[in-house]
Amino acid sequence: MTLTLNDLVGLVETQKERAADTLAQLGGIEGVAQALNVSLEHGLDNNNAADLASRELHYGKNYVEPEKPKTIFELMWHAFQDLTIIILTVAGFISLVLGFIPFAEDEPTKEGGRRLAGGGDPSVAWIEGASIIVAVLIVVFVTAINDYQKEKQFRALNAIKEDEKIKVIRNGVPAEVSKFNLVVGDIVRVDLGDIIPADGLVFDESDLSLDESAMTGESDLLKKNRRLAPFLLSGTKVMEGVGKMLVICVGENSQAGIISKLIMGKGKAPKASQPVVEDDGYAAVETPKGSDAKKDGDSEDDDVVSPLQGKLDRLTLLIGKLGLFTSIFVVVALIVRFSIVTFAIDEKEWSNKYFKNYLNHFILGVTVLVVAIPEGLPLAVTIALAYSVKKMLKDNNLVRHLDACETMGSATTICSDKTGTLTTNRMTVMECYLGKVEFSSAPSLRLQASAATKDILCSSISINSTAEILPPKQVGAQPEHTGNKTECALLQFAADLGAEYAALRKASPICHMLTFSSAKKRMSVVVPLTASKCRIFTKGASEIVLELCTSQLNLDGTTSAFGAAERNAVNDDIIEKYASQAYRTLCLAYRDVDVTPEVVKNWSDEEIETDLTCICIVGIEDPVREEVPESIRQCNEAGIVVRMVTGDNIVTAKSIALKCGIISPNDGSLVMEGSVFRARVLDANGNIKQDEFDKIWPMLRVLARSSPKDKYTLVSGLIQSNVYPHGPQVVAVTGDGTNDAPSLR
Repeated sequence: MTLTLNDLVGLVETQKERAADTLAQLGGIEGVAQALNVSLEHGLDNNNAADLASRELHYGKNYVEPEKPKTIFELMWHAFQDLTIIILTVAGFISLVLGFIPFAEDEPTKEGGRRLAGGGDPSVAWIEGASIIVAVLIVVFVTAINDYQKEKQFRALNAIKEDEKIKVIRNGVPAEVSKFNLVVGDIVRVDLGDIIPADGLVFDESDLSLDESAMTGESDLLKKNRRLAPFLLSGTKVMEGVGKMLVICVGENSQAGIISKLIMGKGKAPKASQPVVEDDGYAAVETPKGSDAKKDGDSEDDDVVSPLQGKLDRLTLLIGKLGLFTSIFVVVALIVRFSIVTFAIDEKEWSNKYFKNYLNHFILGVTVLVVAIPEGLPLAVTIALAYSVKKMLKDNNLVRHLDACETMGSATTICSDKTGTLTTNRMTVMECYLGKVEFSSAPSLRLQASAATKDILCSSISINSTAEILPPKQVGAQPEHTGNKTECALLQFAADLGAEYAALRKASPICHMLTFSSAKKRMSVVVPLTASKCRIFTKGASEIVLELCTSQLNLDGTTSAFGAAERNAVNDDIIEKYASQAYRTLCLAYRDVDVTPEVVKNWSDEEIETDLTCICIVGIEDPVREEVPESIRQCNEAGIVVRMVTGDNIVTAKSIALKCGIISPNDGSLVMEGSVFRARVLDANGNIKQDEFDKIWPMLRVLARSSPKDKYTLVSGLIQSNVYPHGPQVVAVTGDGTNDAPSLR
């Protein structure tokens, strides 16, 4: 390995205008790969542990050391900032100090010699103050220990959460490795939606576009190719296309790592004498200022007061105010009374010994104040909630904030995501419509379809996808799915038909690709059949791809006409039927053209994706988790309303809701699309119209075709609502995707 760490970091930080020339001086991507002793085709040797360890030693690990956790003493100091604790501490010290001061016996008065204040054995007068201090220390110590344990647990949890599986090529075959085990020289496969795990050089790309706004501040998508824009920055997101990347910087030496170190104060800031060049390329990276960076990280520590905590805080404050008023009144009353009796009625002269009498009155006032303030309340609540957290941890529920235990117990509404929460997020092909016949299993299709038909179907599935099915890690376990879940379901279907997707991909290398986009709702690939003939495979939303088909494939391998009447029949009889069963429908199609691949590359997307032959319509289901219906039934019995918020169409969402038990036939539940919901509850400025919202939410059970903003609006409106007879709502939100983050917060 002839390139040093500084060489690679400098390469990534090369300004955009000079990037191509700088890379060319190193021999291009091939030259960099050669200098790093890696093959772009085969990747690293997964069995050569010494080589992998050497790369970690020379170029670093793909891991950024987090900030040091707070010490137990810092956490104790933080717990000590509570106003009640401070008042108790001051009162305790005053009481403790006064308890050690010896006071002479008060002179007998007209009340019969009774002491006005400070009665009791002077030798034990200090115990009251000491007990207050001990109680304060117990509260502070228990709170700090609990916070320390939470911090430790969540650091471990965050490490697990961030430990993503990265798709790489090692030993010439696809594999998955931990993000933290990625090393310089690895070949990473990047797909739509991926977050780039390290800095690298792109190659074998197809219509690759990235969102680099998080790193460079540029809001527009940036096209990436090996000739003009070969650098991929860690932390950026793939928005379109696919490709491969040669990793050249990892961990603290990547651009995201450098920014992380600057935020934590570990990095080297630019000297004042050196102006920072504002560049839209790779070297100049917009980093959040201190205050902004802190704002970004504050979301996890935002103090959200639970109902119980709010009530206790108000009660403690009220009792504290009454106690303070009472203690002041007692002190003033005793002082006035003592002064009148001693100096007005008894007509005695002032003497320093009377100062002790006034101190006794003050001690009595402090005693009233200490007794009035419920110093045991913070300790009792802390211990009770900490006990609840421990009990929940045994059920594999890790609670970050103690007051969340009480909040969860008060929940009246649950707003749940669908995919991966109510469902398994493991797609399965349930139905296949091919050759005017419906098949509910791969074996039945395998028996009836000809070899030519099966070859076209399996080739379409295998070649026009980027997902992988890896062997199970344990004996008896299911195969590992990596990549798009829908494509994984199709690959499993092809495997059930007897196809080897890897062999089909190797036999028909892709010469041109039209990547999937949400606007087109389809993707296509072009593969050569002969030197002068190509085949185009297209896959996408059924209603979209069907409109591009003029013929359909039969079971015997022949094709037949497919006009408007046939399309309408398939739409009405097949697609609608599958959708009503909560199936996600896809249409697979192909087209043979008598031109060379070079000619097809110059065609527009519309020219390529036209005059297609429909291969089949597949219905894919994401099954409902077995335990979900029973859990929802228990919630309903407890008076908790479960609402489903999903991006799926309204037919699929309603079907899933019926299976889960969220709605029942003819129960009057409201099922609404996100666009209709927004139009009704938001004004022109995007603010919630609470009166209109309160008319909708009591019967709303399913929100389909919704955006993350819709879910946030629903949760916010529920929290603000106080409509009779439902009353204030305590909302719980469940989800596992980035789209759930705004409402979860």
